[in-house]
Amino acid sequence: MDNLPATPSFRLDGRRALVTGAGRGLGLGAAAALAETGAEVTLVARSGEEIGAVAAALVARGLAARPLALDVLDTAAVKTAIAAEGPFDILVNNAGTNRPAPFLAVSEADFDAILDLNVRAAFFVAQAVARGLAEAKRPGSIINVSSQMGQVGAANRTAYCASKHAMEGFTKAMAIELAPLGIRVNTIAPTFIETPLTAPFFEEPAFRASVLSKIKLGRLGRIEDVMGAIVFLASDASALMTGSALVVDGGWTAE
Repeated sequence: MDNLPATPSFRLDGRRALVTGAGRGLGLGAAAALAETGAEVTLVARSGEEIGAVAAALVARGLAARPLALDVLDTAAVKTAIAAEGPFDILVNNAGTNRPAPFLAVSEADFDAILDLNVRAAFFVAQAVARGLAEAKRPGSIINVSSQMGQVGAANRTAYCASKHAMEGFTKAMAIELAPLGIRVNTIAPTFIETPLTAPFFEEPAFRASVLSKIKLGRLGRIEDVMGAIVFLASDASALMTGSALVVDGGWTAE
């Protein structure tokens, strides 16, 4: 047959990607996944030494990667750096934090720290990347790293849930505004993934057991579980997806 459809490519050759919080955990995984599929990746974190080591490891594999030491909380520096370094075809907006606490004990300092990084900084990083694409008249894919906690609630995570529900909201609004420019905006929403950020939580047996009881596939997530989803959202394979949440949660939110 001559009319068989061709599978869209997952390759990212010739595209430039920016990954925030790229020194460890999901950010490191995202940077590796994008580089392995052909993108030229710029790794961002406050620690130049950490992302320098990751970039060097990727380059040693014959991949295209470079570090960019930048504090995403400094919105002026973010705008300047992204304008100078861009445009970027792909953004993985990954830098984030959490400070679990019972609702009645959440301090203003912890609330502000979570919302400043997870919402304010993420918002303005995305804005800077989108501006670069708009000025260059280029399409692109913005991937905001949310959480299953942007879909549901959980004890001791009121501020974190607030931040991720906010991200889900501004992602949808961004998608509507940027669609005429060919810029797609989606979230990826993982369950609990074993990373340096989450490792201390799982040292408590009761908490670990509680989490595993809600993940229907019966295990914690691994960084590798998210890497393929990142490539999918970055590539032409997801060309008709915008304003959506790709939930990688082992079935947690299905119930």
